[in-house]
Amino acid sequence: MYRIAEAAGLLGVSDDTMRRWVDSGRVPARRGDGPAEIDGADLAGLARSLADEPDREGTRASAVSARNRLAGIVVAVKKDTVMAQVDMICGPYRLVSLLSAEAADELALEPGSRIVASVKSTNVVVETP
Repeated sequence: MYRIAEAAGLLGVSDDTMRRWVDSGRVPARRGDGPAEIDGADLAGLARSLADEPDREGTRASAVSARNRLAGIVVAVKKDTVMAQVDMICGPYRLVSLLSAEAADELALEPGSRIVASVKSTNVVVETP
């Protein structure tokens, strides 16, 4: 379960935007005695929809200086007996990691899991918009 501020931070939007999405029914939230909370699987579904069809109202962050660590949420895990493919949404970015199925099991990765993607590369392609 994610509080509104946590969910907003993972998707790279403001708390107000996340509250509007909850109020409009774009993502369900549970309201009990405490603050509203969003189920991880529901947040992963919203993250996937934002990656597939970015928000056209300018509510997504346009520039992020994340250095080499990006906080995010797992939106899909595909495993076979040896390898796993983990799809993540980190703010406005979609990342895919390939790791051993054993590592994915040890980390208990599933849609809705909170993650930090650490990126290290000796080959980085730079493009201009």
